[in-house]
Amino acid sequence: MALLENLVLVFVAGLVTALATGVGALPFFFFDEISDRRNVVLWGLSSGIMVSASLFGLVEEGLAEGTPLQIGIGMAAGVLLVVVAHDVLVDAEIDPQEYEEADFKKLVLILGILTVHSFPEGIAIGVSFADLGLEGGMQFLGFTVPLLAVFMTVAISIHNVPEGTAISIPLKSMNVSNWKMVWWAVFSSLPQPIGAILAFGFVRIAREFLPYGFGFAAGAMIYLVLTEFVPEALDLGSELPNGGKPELAAGIVVGVLVMVPLAFI
Repeated sequence: MALLENLVLVFVAGLVTALATGVGALPFFFFDEISDRRNVVLWGLSSGIMVSASLFGLVEEGLAEGTPLQIGIGMAAGVLLVVVAHDVLVDAEIDPQEYEEADFKKLVLILGILTVHSFPEGIAIGVSFADLGLEGGMQFLGFTVPLLAVFMTVAISIHNVPEGTAISIPLKSMNVSNWKMVWWAVFSSLPQPIGAILAFGFVRIAREFLPYGFGFAAGAMIYLVLTEFVPEALDLGSELPNGGKPELAAGIVVGVLVMVPLAFI
């Protein structure tokens, strides 16, 4: 029964991060559009948060559990999985406009593609809960929750908000209703709670693989930042002065500054 309760808690944490993606659609309840400048800043903020969470959360905790070699192997495996998954899913780059137009089979394919992007974040949540119920955490609803789990859940939730905004922009151009934009934003992160409980179950059963798990999640997320988030931001900012690089850099700095104090707490 205790294992089931733990799995439910981890699933809820992953679901919270998925729901946070829907928050990114809420500005469109009040505004018709978001400027490219602000969008670039948001992508920079998201990138800074994810890199900080990976380095100050996952890698640091991994080094406390294992060796740098184990972390390095895990990171390499995380990058490799994302690269291979992209190659297998040939049309890995999808436009959110396709969500609204897709039939059931297409939606299944889209969900598979989204898994490549959001599953690593779910894994990060799952491994961060590895010490759930052990001493040294904070009390929450009768559970002893690791501080790392709180840190990662908050970090990924904040990171998901700009993703929800990015997903909503092309949908808005199709005159999709506001609440449907919220739904599609949440839909894009649905693999996260699944990834969270799978990763949690694995590291609880095979704890010797925990350092590799930390490295895996960190490597996959950092790789996604460098190959997707930053290029996406620069593409959006291509018409801005200096190609949007100052806005991107400012967002990254703010993201790091937001997460560093939380890491020390």
